[in-house]
Amino acid sequence: MTLSSPRESSALSARLTLLLATGTGLTVASLYYAQPLLGVLAADMQIPAHTAGLIPTLTQLGYALGILLLIPLGDRVNRRKLILAKIVALVLALLATALAPSLAMLLSASFAVGITASAAQDIVPAATLLADDRERGKVVGSVMSGLLLGILLSLVVSGLVAQAFGWRAIFLLAALLVALVGIALWRGLPHFSPTTELRYGQLLATLYHLWRDHAELRRAAIAQGFLSIAFSAFWATLSIHLLDAFNLGSAIAGAFGLAGAGGVLAAPFAGRLADRIGPHQVTRIGAAITTLAFMVMAAADWLPLAGALIVLGIGALAFNFGLQSTLVAHQSLIFGLDPGARGRINAVMFSVVFAGMALGSALGSAILGQWGWLGVVALATVSALGALLIRLLDRTPTLAA
Repeated sequence: MTLSSPRESSALSARLTLLLATGTGLTVASLYYAQPLLGVLAADMQIPAHTAGLIPTLTQLGYALGILLLIPLGDRVNRRKLILAKIVALVLALLATALAPSLAMLLSASFAVGITASAAQDIVPAATLLADDRERGKVVGSVMSGLLLGILLSLVVSGLVAQAFGWRAIFLLAALLVALVGIALWRGLPHFSPTTELRYGQLLATLYHLWRDHAELRRAAIAQGFLSIAFSAFWATLSIHLLDAFNLGSAIAGAFGLAGAGGVLAAPFAGRLADRIGPHQVTRIGAAITTLAFMVMAAADWLPLAGALIVLGIGALAFNFGLQSTLVAHQSLIFGLDPGARGRINAVMFSVVFAGMALGSALGSAILGQWGWLGVVALATVSALGALLIRLLDRTPTLAA
């Protein structure tokens, strides 16, 4: 069927909402499977730890490019076909990662995983098109919860599976899960009519125009990009730090993903808080919590094992909560800028966010080798502080949505 208006799909049943949330979660999870495994993977392939850090760097960079170059196509073509094509390509990229015989092949496959996993950011706008106006916030919240749970569970499951069956097994399992959700999307996802006839080059040009014309979009993207540097530096180095400092394996590193539950809890809480005190104020609170969380984690280097793990766990819980609160508030701000270009606004925002992720992975791995864990924490703290300063210097009235 062809979708002519969102209301044709009041239609958006609980079953389809769950399918969209699951599809988003499983595709975005592909970006994070490697992070708890880097210590084990580096030892298995006999490569330096800082070289292993290139794997999440290239994955995040690929995701940023996929968002920037491919997401705008969703406004010009049948979004269903675009999502399914990316799902097929993602399955192949995950299989290539699992079977990679060399570092060069592994890095190439990781980059391909990033590009094709951008399907997650096609599904979110699809949900907004399918939802009735009165339920749009609820539906998007559900799909975003699926995305956050995908990040959380990927870190936990990855560490456990790798501990039991080796690091390649998790990518084989991921390929199977993505293939299954792809079949479900093929059967359950309706067709979408294009919303523009602009040529591809013109679509990309509008991304620049959106960036140029909306200072709020620039502030939100750059501030969230700084927080992403901190987030990625932490996760790209945690497993290596735990292995080197405490001789702990991938299962323990993956278990820290449970701290991502703070991010899942933050999404609805931050949305309600933004309605009460304004999204600008929520971005400041979230950035401040993230900064303080990383400052606290510096103490882990001087504590015995049990104390260090507790401090790292509490810090991870707090910074995930702060980061996700800020993200939800930023999305609340930018989606009101131009309702007719929400997909492209989302592309601009998240291309900067995941460029920050890639930079954080690269810098974190390099700094860990040079200055150790305290250097990584210092990088994360300074990055989060940069985001806080951007939000504090914004003089927009705090109650303006």
